[in-house]
Amino acid sequence: MVERAKWMERKFNFDFPVGLMPCILERLRGTPVRLEAIINRLPGEILTRKPDNGWSIQENVGHLIQADGLFEGRLDDYDAGAEVLRPPDMKNTRTSDADYNAMDIKDVLTEFRTVRQSLISRFEKMDEAAALRSARHHRLDVTFRAVDNAYFAAEHDDYHLAIITELARKLG
Repeated sequence: MVERAKWMERKFNFDFPVGLMPCILERLRGTPVRLEAIINRLPGEILTRKPDNGWSIQENVGHLIQADGLFEGRLDDYDAGAEVLRPPDMKNTRTSDADYNAMDIKDVLTEFRTVRQSLISRFEKMDEAAALRSARHHRLDVTFRAVDNAYFAAEHDDYHLAIITELARKLG
């Protein structure tokens, strides 16, 4: 099997047309359903098991909740006319501090659905001019349009879904 590329080593091309926004939003809408399809077939003790000092399946889901806060915050940055978008919490302290393993998985999934719907609603309200607003992405050091923010969120979802699938195979 091909080894998954590390997130921090990934490079992205943001040269696609803004007209892909509806397709990208479909990916974002589908993430909660895809998560539930993986998680619902696993016993509860697998969801909170932490392999090799990494995050558990449940913590990966919690991280998606925290990431949506960042992606939505960046929409606030565009609204404010920021030249540089807010940086991520590179230590992921909010994910660790939230103690998602102590929560019921149904509550974690419900919270994710709620924050995801908020993010999608913000994107859906954008016209073409709003989707093309841009600012500098802190880590990637590229011009980053609002539509790129949606694409980046979808790629981030898929990255963590791949981890969750790997963990489900390995632990389950």
